[in-house]
Amino acid sequence: MAQALIRFLKNQYVERDGRETRFFAGMLGIFGHGNIGGIGQALQENHDFRYYLCRNEQGAVHIAAGFAKAKNRLGAFACTSSIGPGATNMITGAACATINRVPVLLLPGDIFARRNVAPVLQQLESEQSQDISVNDAFKPVSRYWDRIQRPEQLLDSLPEAMRVLTSVSQTGAVTLALPQDVQAEAGDYPAEFFEKRVWHVSRPEPERVILARAVQQVRAARRPLIIAGGGVIYSEATAALDALVSHTGIPIGETQAGKGSLPFDHPQNLGAIGVTGTPGANIAAREADLVIAIGTRLSDFTTASKTAFQNPEVRFININVAEIDAFKHAGLPLIADARAALEQLSDALSLYQVGEEYKRHIADWKDRWEKEVDRLYERRHGPPISQSEVIGAVNEISHPEDVVVCAAGSLPGDLHKLWRTRQPKGYHMEYGYSCMGYEIAGGLGIKMADPARDVYVMVGDGSFLMMASEIVTAIQEGYKLNIVLLDNHGFGSIGALSQSIGSSGFGTEYRYREPRTGQLDGEYLPLDFVKLAEGMGARAVRAKTRADVEQALRAMREHDRTTVVVVEVDKWESVPGYESWWDVPMSEVSQIESIRLAREGYDEALKKERHSTTLRRSETCATSEVGSGEAAR
Repeated sequence: MAQALIRFLKNQYVERDGRETRFFAGMLGIFGHGNIGGIGQALQENHDFRYYLCRNEQGAVHIAAGFAKAKNRLGAFACTSSIGPGATNMITGAACATINRVPVLLLPGDIFARRNVAPVLQQLESEQSQDISVNDAFKPVSRYWDRIQRPEQLLDSLPEAMRVLTSVSQTGAVTLALPQDVQAEAGDYPAEFFEKRVWHVSRPEPERVILARAVQQVRAARRPLIIAGGGVIYSEATAALDALVSHTGIPIGETQAGKGSLPFDHPQNLGAIGVTGTPGANIAAREADLVIAIGTRLSDFTTASKTAFQNPEVRFININVAEIDAFKHAGLPLIADARAALEQLSDALSLYQVGEEYKRHIADWKDRWEKEVDRLYERRHGPPISQSEVIGAVNEISHPEDVVVCAAGSLPGDLHKLWRTRQPKGYHMEYGYSCMGYEIAGGLGIKMADPARDVYVMVGDGSFLMMASEIVTAIQEGYKLNIVLLDNHGFGSIGALSQSIGSSGFGTEYRYREPRTGQLDGEYLPLDFVKLAEGMGARAVRAKTRADVEQALRAMREHDRTTVVVVEVDKWESVPGYESWWDVPMSEVSQIESIRLAREGYDEALKKERHSTTLRRSETCATSEVGSGEAAR
């Protein structure tokens, strides 16, 4: 059965716009007694389906997710593990892939299907059912789940798995639990099952009636705003977006996944939007009478916890391949591929332009923001230096085709605001799950997807300590990563959040326990990240000043293997928030005065949250057409 599975996987292809590629790049994983005699031996016989040995099963899934995202979901990895802890280690990665809607095939070993030797090593027993294992925990974080109890079940399950993996709207983690005895059983399979199969990745066209309504709403709008999400990049719609906004003058704000939809210096690009957004994008959102959301889930960071859009007349047009997203915010659901919808919108709006006053506001917001980025890049603070200076140094020394990757902590927010993206794939942020530990593993997946591009992994000390082990995999496979480790002695982002809700950073710093207080408020732990990185085979250097950082980054480009630059940063020198808010509740009743004061501000801010039922419904507009001049006036 395992031989049949591998033979099937290596003959699966995808095609979009006439470009055909092999779907699976191989398999990542770790062997144990639950998969070494099945999948392990099948891989040993198939030298043209490469196996990559990882150091952590969660890391393997993150590598696969980074690879799939870098490939615009047109390529993927399978990941295998043994039963028990090897399998459950993959669950966090599965959640990360599903929430970010990137395809990953998970093949965990499972308990014996024939049951007679149960309970086997690492088996979870249940008094209610024998048909249960720890792999059932994958169900809520998988887009498709199955347990293969007989060899012939592959004939139905594998095509279904491929259907989901290649779906533009339903993709995510797919889990096939493989009992260890069934993996090694023989079965009869028709030869046709192993023939090359090409899965067409579609571009759903917008429904004409809904498109006409959308055109009417845009023509009637005076302050429209586009939110560019990850769907713009996945559908390769950046040129279509450029064409639309260039001739209409409609500004855009970018989500974390959508950053890079337009170059940072494009006249209509106001930059990041939402909780980690720029002043211009957030003011435009607050005043917008029409929001065109393209390929975004409209998460709380994008909508500032439903406080971003305050115009009482605001309407939404949601362009998305997923119905669940297209109907959000009482929006007009334009269920379609982003590129197909944008091209047709451009044709229909050939005479529309925003008004001159709005154009002046857009230009002014953009100019002011670029000056603010320059200021933050050139702080010349410390040492320890500021985080914004490190971001500035990496951005200025990296090349336009390079990729920056991050996932968790305060770095994603600062990068969202400050990183000057020059190409659509130059900014890779895992912010759907914001999973600590994704950075290095995900960076390796990105590098494997396109070895010609330099990858800069920016990671905080907290995430580094959670999962730095895939440095070893990068060394093993000869993939060079440029890792910039920012050391602020703990969980800087949560420490700042703790301060903001009146908790004084409790439990967020890497300190010894102080005997007098009984709390973790003693001296800082003497962690040596240079030695840790060197111990895993990487080159490593410590940088203290801005000049040190720049020198280390220039030298890094010339190195032939993974290099880590360790920089201590001042956690209190943070990048401000701009025109936004995030809903993080604190205790409604507390004996601590700072928490009580924070709660008063929270209760006031909460009043600005808008439920979907309070928004205007995007129903059919008046049938009379509104010209561009009238709309502008």
